Amino acid sequence: MNKLVVPVVLVLLTLTSCVSKKNYVALEQKFNDTRGTLQKTTVEKESLEAKFAKIEERVANYYDKINSLKSDNVTLQNANHIKYNLIGNTAVLSTKTRAQLKATLTKVDPSLVLGAKTLKDSLNIAMSYNLKKSFDNSDINATDDIDININQTVVMISISDKLLFNTASYQVKKGAYALLKNIANVIQSEPSMEVMIEGHTDSRTIRNTVVQDNWDLSVKRATSIVRLLEGKYGVDGSRLIASGRGATVPLVPNTSAKNRARNRRTRIVILPNLDKFFALLADNNAK
Repeated sequence: MNKLVVPVVLVLLTLTSCVSKKNYVALEQKFNDTRGTLQKTTVEKESLEAKFAKIEERVANYYDKINSLKSDNVTLQNANHIKYNLIGNTAVLSTKTRAQLKATLTKVDPSLVLGAKTLKDSLNIAMSYNLKKSFDNSDINATDDIDININQTVVMISISDKLLFNTASYQVKKGAYALLKNIANVIQSEPSMEVMIEGHTDSRTIRNTVVQDNWDLSVKRATSIVRLLEGKYGVDGSRLIASGRGATVPLVPNTSAKNRARNRRTRIVILPNLDKFFALLADNNAK
């Protein structure tokens, strides 16, 4: 009997030892897996924290910019005596600016003032009055070759091409420089105006080595005038527009030499710009 018990005990001890080793290996594997997961989670956590820190920094910068803009806006509002809002054709002016406008309108033809339906109309009339006064004080005189038309808010100066250019040429004659200088002085006297230079030709076909057709000639002539006004006489280029109309807008039918001569012209159109007018008023009031 004793001989039988001993082998059985040995077998049981062996089996017990085997099971414990398997459990140990499994637990060790689970431990390694858990440690790997923990390390991965730690790395991901650090990455998320870094991204979150960047987001917080961007948000802080964003709010700093908002606060800075608010501060700048308050500063500008305090600095400007003129405060206005443009909603459609409506403008709201400061008391001081309205008084200046009223003072100007007292000098204008009453019939024009009565015809003003909106504040914008009144502003245009005031600008045109100042511009007309500049013309009256200039050396530009209406002749057969220079036609000046002031129609409340727009000034149109039509100049015969024989004063400005040789036939089929877009080089401005030296003799026209004095006239252009006077026009530049008028333009400079009213900085709230924009100026469009239009070139016009007669209907005769033209083509040579430098000019393709009447469209090309009219644009080149307008551009030549613009370059002189800006480069030689200091008119701000942002106020100038060069436009070529070719033979499409004749004054009279191109049926005779006399009529064709009338149609060959350069038209200078001076237009009011209310945005610039408001800006100038703000600058003047802030001084």
